[in-house]
Amino acid sequence: MTENSAEKSEHDESEIQSKSLLETVSEAKGTKSRVSFEEFTDERTLISYDAFGNKQMKIKVLEVSDENPPSKWKFGDRVKVSKILVTIKHLSSQEVEEGEFDIEAIERELAEKRHYTSTNRWVPANDIKNGYVLGSRHTTLISDAAALDYIVF
Repeated sequence: MTENSAEKSEHDESEIQSKSLLETVSEAKGTKSRVSFEEFTDERTLISYDAFGNKQMKIKVLEVSDENPPSKWKFGDRVKVSKILVTIKHLSSQEVEEGEFDIEAIERELAEKRHYTSTNRWVPANDIKNGYVLGSRHTTLISDAAALDYIVF
Protein backbone atom coordinates (compact mmCIF):
# COMPACT_ATOMS: atom_id res chain seq x y z
CA MET A 1 0.00 0.00 0.00
CA THR A 2 2.89 2.38 0.65
CA GLU A 3 4.43 1.56 -2.74
CA ASN A 4 1.22 2.61 -4.46
CA SER A 5 1.13 5.94 -2.62
CA ALA A 6 4.81 6.54 -3.44
CA GLU A 7 4.14 5.91 -7.14
CA LYS A 8 1.18 8.28 -7.00
CA SER A 9 3.24 11.04 -5.39
CA GLU A 10 6.01 10.56 -8.00
CA HIS A 11 3.41 10.81 -10.78
CA ASP A 12 1.96 13.99 -9.21
CA GLU A 13 5.44 15.51 -8.91
CA SER A 14 6.28 14.74 -12.55
CA GLU A 15 2.94 16.21 -13.68
CA ILE A 16 3.57 19.41 -11.71
CA GLN A 17 7.11 19.61 -13.10
CA SER A 18 5.95 19.18 -16.72
CA LYS A 19 3.28 21.87 -16.28
CA SER A 20 5.82 24.28 -14.78
CA LEU A 21 8.20 23.71 -17.70
CA LEU A 22 5.57 24.75 -20.23
CA GLU A 23 4.48 27.99 -18.60
CA THR A 24 6.45 31.18 -19.01
CA VAL A 25 7.85 33.13 -16.11
CA SER A 26 5.16 35.80 -16.39
CA GLU A 27 2.42 33.12 -16.31
CA ALA A 28 4.02 31.33 -13.39
CA LYS A 29 4.51 34.33 -11.11
CA GLY A 30 1.65 36.59 -12.10
CA THR A 31 2.28 39.76 -14.07
CA LYS A 32 5.45 41.06 -12.42
CA SER A 33 7.32 43.63 -14.43
CA ARG A 34 10.73 42.48 -13.23
CA VAL A 35 12.36 39.08 -13.53
CA SER A 36 14.66 37.74 -10.83
CA PHE A 37 18.21 36.71 -11.69
CA GLU A 38 17.42 32.98 -11.32
CA GLU A 39 14.48 33.25 -13.75
CA PHE A 40 16.36 35.24 -16.41
CA THR A 41 17.06 33.37 -19.64
CA ASP A 42 19.31 34.83 -22.31
CA GLU A 43 17.41 34.81 -25.61
CA ARG A 44 20.60 33.79 -27.49
CA THR A 45 20.63 30.38 -25.78
CA LEU A 46 17.16 29.58 -27.15
CA ILE A 47 18.05 30.30 -30.80
CA SER A 48 19.94 28.13 -33.27
CA TYR A 49 21.22 29.13 -36.70
CA ASP A 50 21.46 27.26 -39.99
CA ALA A 51 24.88 26.44 -41.47
CA PHE A 52 25.06 29.64 -43.52
CA GLY A 53 23.74 31.96 -40.81
CA ASN A 54 20.74 32.97 -42.93
CA LYS A 55 18.01 31.61 -40.65
CA GLN A 56 17.21 31.50 -36.94
CA MET A 57 15.15 28.78 -35.30
CA LYS A 58 13.35 28.78 -31.98
CA ILE A 59 11.37 25.82 -30.60
CA LYS A 60 8.55 26.14 -28.07
CA VAL A 61 7.33 23.04 -26.24
CA LEU A 62 3.56 22.73 -26.57
CA GLU A 63 2.98 19.32 -25.01
CA VAL A 64 4.97 16.83 -22.97
CA SER A 65 4.18 13.20 -22.27
CA ASP A 66 3.36 12.09 -18.73
CA GLU A 67 5.58 9.04 -19.21
CA ASN A 68 8.24 8.56 -16.53
CA PRO A 69 11.88 8.45 -17.68
CA PRO A 70 13.31 4.91 -17.70
CA SER A 71 16.42 5.60 -15.61
CA LYS A 72 16.34 8.85 -13.70
CA TRP A 73 19.49 8.07 -11.74
CA LYS A 74 21.62 7.78 -14.88
CA PHE A 75 20.33 10.63 -17.08
CA GLY A 76 18.73 12.98 -14.54
CA ASP A 77 15.33 14.66 -14.77
CA ARG A 78 14.01 14.46 -18.31
CA VAL A 79 10.67 15.00 -20.00
CA LYS A 80 9.37 13.40 -23.19
CA VAL A 81 8.32 16.09 -25.67
CA SER A 82 5.25 15.31 -27.81
CA LYS A 83 4.39 18.53 -29.66
CA ILE A 84 6.49 21.55 -30.56
CA LEU A 85 6.04 24.89 -32.29
CA VAL A 86 8.96 25.73 -34.58
CA THR A 87 9.55 29.38 -35.49
CA ILE A 88 12.03 30.12 -38.29
CA LYS A 89 13.10 33.66 -39.08
CA HIS A 90 14.80 34.43 -42.40
CA LEU A 91 17.40 37.06 -41.50
CA SER A 92 17.72 38.50 -45.03
CA SER A 93 14.01 39.28 -45.48
CA GLN A 94 12.86 39.29 -41.81
CA GLU A 95 10.13 36.83 -42.87
CA VAL A 96 8.88 34.53 -40.07
CA GLU A 97 7.51 31.02 -40.58
CA GLU A 98 5.81 28.93 -37.89
CA GLY A 99 4.77 25.32 -37.84
CA GLU A 100 3.40 22.95 -35.23
CA PHE A 101 4.83 19.43 -35.24
CA ASP A 102 3.57 16.30 -33.52
CA ILE A 103 6.95 14.65 -32.98
CA GLU A 104 5.41 11.37 -31.88
CA ALA A 105 3.40 11.03 -35.12
CA ILE A 106 6.40 12.00 -37.27
CA GLU A 107 8.54 9.45 -35.44
CA ARG A 108 5.99 6.69 -36.16
CA GLU A 109 5.73 7.73 -39.82
CA LEU A 110 9.50 7.66 -40.31
CA ALA A 111 9.81 4.28 -38.63
CA GLU A 112 7.10 2.94 -40.96
CA LYS A 113 8.46 4.47 -44.18
CA ARG A 114 12.21 4.24 -43.65
CA HIS A 115 12.41 1.54 -40.96
CA TYR A 116 14.37 3.72 -38.54
CA THR A 117 14.02 6.81 -36.42
CA SER A 118 16.59 9.24 -35.10
CA THR A 119 14.57 11.41 -32.75
CA ASN A 120 15.40 11.53 -29.10
CA ARG A 121 12.34 13.15 -27.57
CA TRP A 122 13.71 12.93 -24.02
CA VAL A 123 14.94 16.41 -23.14
CA PRO A 124 16.57 17.29 -19.81
CA ALA A 125 14.26 19.48 -17.73
CA ASN A 126 17.09 21.99 -17.31
CA ASP A 127 17.23 22.47 -21.10
CA ILE A 128 13.70 23.92 -21.20
CA LYS A 129 13.58 27.60 -20.24
CA ASN A 130 10.32 29.57 -20.16
CA GLY A 131 8.69 26.91 -22.34
CA TYR A 132 11.42 27.04 -25.01
CA VAL A 133 14.08 24.41 -25.75
CA LEU A 134 17.73 25.45 -25.65
CA GLY A 135 19.36 25.77 -29.09
CA SER A 136 21.71 22.86 -28.42
CA ARG A 137 18.72 20.45 -28.39
CA HIS A 138 17.01 21.66 -31.58
CA THR A 139 18.65 19.15 -33.93
CA THR A 140 17.57 16.13 -31.91
CA LEU A 141 13.94 17.28 -31.85
CA ILE A 142 13.58 18.06 -35.56
CA SER A 143 15.77 15.33 -37.07
CA ASP A 144 12.87 13.09 -38.15
CA ALA A 145 10.88 16.02 -39.55
CA ALA A 146 13.94 17.05 -41.56
CA ALA A 147 14.43 13.48 -42.80
CA LEU A 148 10.86 13.49 -44.16
CA ASP A 149 11.34 17.00 -45.65
CA TYR A 150 8.66 18.53 -43.41
CA ILE A 151 11.20 21.15 -42.40
CA VAL A 152 14.22 22.47 -44.27
CA PHE A 153 16.71 24.28 -42.10
